[in-house]
Amino acid sequence: MSPVIEAGDCATDELLEQLREGERVTIRTQFLGSDHEVTLRFDGETFYCDTPTTLHKHDTEDGMRECIRKHGYCAT
Repeated sequence: MSPVIEAGDCATDELLEQLREGERVTIRTQFLGSDHEVTLRFDGETFYCDTPTTLHKHDTEDGMRECIRKHGYCAT
């Protein structure tokens, strides 16, 4: 099981580096006043962002970078 990181505790590049190294990254974030965990992963071809309601897939690192920034999972 991957360690849980609070949203905003890591820079985008740090998160992407962990994913490229084969790590799963779990981010704890707030949504509508409740804590939720989001799991980020990379299978060597596709980046995944597994939220409580949706599985987002990104074919490129730039797509995953945008997702991480858009949803506030990284440090600003």
